[in-house]
Amino acid sequence: MTNRNYWIDLFTGTTWQEFLDAGGNISGFRESRWMAVQQIQPGDYLICYLVGVSRFIGMLEVVSKPYKDTSVIWKFDPFPCRLDVKIVVSLTPETAIPIKDLQNELSIFQNLKNPNAWSGSLRSCPLKWKPSDGETILKALFDAKDHPVLRPTDQRKLSKKPQGLKTKIGIVTVPEPEKITLVVSEKETLNELKIHTEIQYQLLKLGTDMGFQVWAARNDRNREYKGNKFSEIFKLKNELPLQFDEATTRTIAHIDVLWLKGNAIVAAFEIESTTSIYSGLLRMSDLIAMQPNINIPLYLVAPDERREKVFDEVNRPTFSRLSPPLAEVCRYISFSTLQKRLIDVSQYVRYLKPEFLEELSEECKLDNI
Repeated sequence: MTNRNYWIDLFTGTTWQEFLDAGGNISGFRESRWMAVQQIQPGDYLICYLVGVSRFIGMLEVVSKPYKDTSVIWKFDPFPCRLDVKIVVSLTPETAIPIKDLQNELSIFQNLKNPNAWSGSLRSCPLKWKPSDGETILKALFDAKDHPVLRPTDQRKLSKKPQGLKTKIGIVTVPEPEKITLVVSEKETLNELKIHTEIQYQLLKLGTDMGFQVWAARNDRNREYKGNKFSEIFKLKNELPLQFDEATTRTIAHIDVLWLKGNAIVAAFEIESTTSIYSGLLRMSDLIAMQPNINIPLYLVAPDERREKVFDEVNRPTFSRLSPPLAEVCRYISFSTLQKRLIDVSQYVRYLKPEFLEELSEECKLDNI
């Protein structure tokens, strides 16, 4: 094993092809990553990863000191923080290695308290990786080069633009319009309501078991889960603390779940089980707009398959203009992570502190390619 450092270098299918079309000898990063880029030295390796399809596609050797240049290579962003490189090994999107194929060998998948925590190592670049992981990926790339396996690619995901756009207010997202289903069956509506109610009940019970008083949104208080009525849950509060103005209090009163200790709100949860996730985000953004100094941990709890949509929506320009930006104070918890952890902590739940929510959740702030 050499003493070189390995750094993750994120591409979309489009930016990877533009890199190759320009000669495959310059890699670039956003202006905001200049401090990190300056740590990279000649001889270090860049691990090339396709974010749209979650595959390793190549390895580059750095052959220059970092420098800045805005000559056009990539159409979407100038990526002015640059390094001269040479290709050590490269694959095609179809023969690239799915990251999950290496999950038993890479340290980013080991001892995870949150099953999605590994993705944090792929949220920004350049980011230094362990040499052992770099060597594992390098070997796998050479093996895939010698013994290619063709895997179909989703062209929509492959051609997806880099997540996050540089603006005067920072990195934001502009989500594509969703196809709206004009007719929703009664069965689908009831199923979504059932899932929402289940998660809401579990959060209320968890807060109560941890010793907190809890609050359910005013319009949800008559719901029940498996015969357990919200209104009969021990410590379910009937009134909120009178520490905010009327507008703020009304907004807070419609948040799905609150945990309280005395007059302090310990955590706030919005549950989004439907296609649109706007209602919870709007309540959270209204809260920040009215009380910019409010110090309440905010959590958006949503299905695993809606994770990417959550990140896109939280980083919209309208939410990024808040002070602080919504992405800096709102964290994401997946349904599966929450329910798995509820089983794990069942024997010692009364000893838990609110900080354990940090293990369950992911930050929503972007600093991507």
